[in-house]
Amino acid sequence: MSYPDPRYFGDRGEVNAQFRRSTAAPDFVSGPGTGGETSYHYLSTTASTGGEYGLYRVDMGPKFGGPGTHFHKAMSESFFILSGTMRLFDGERWIDAVSGDYLYVPVGGLHAFRNESGEPASMLMLFAPGAPREEYFEGITLLGDLTDAERAQFLVDHDSYFL
Repeated sequence: MSYPDPRYFGDRGEVNAQFRRSTAAPDFVSGPGTGGETSYHYLSTTASTGGEYGLYRVDMGPKFGGPGTHFHKAMSESFFILSGTMRLFDGERWIDAVSGDYLYVPVGGLHAFRNESGEPASMLMLFAPGAPREEYFEGITLLGDLTDAERAQFLVDHDSYFL
């Protein structure tokens, strides 16, 4: 395996890093719902990485349901647990994942997640290549207002195929 072709052709590098404090306010909050509110921190979006990846911190309230089993046709998804206990489905079994645990789901891989612990939980979600997941996170709160056909199209538009 070799490195990708260069995309930067300068000789001195650039000052272009982006720093975000852990105390920064979330970019989007859904809830409160039955499981408490969920906060989404848009750490690196598709727009900010030029489509390379998307990285999000998701802070879930206790007993947040999470999505059912699904897969993506255009991107992989990874989960890294920061705190609490998150139930992760790897396509075969549910795993109680705790701080430091990690799950990589290749393109097409069945997966799901939920917080059933009764306590808050936090994780990083990485999508590669990047996709406009911000639109998905914000749009899923409105699914109840859509027709069945609109809901189905929303999911296809956001590369989410539920079983």
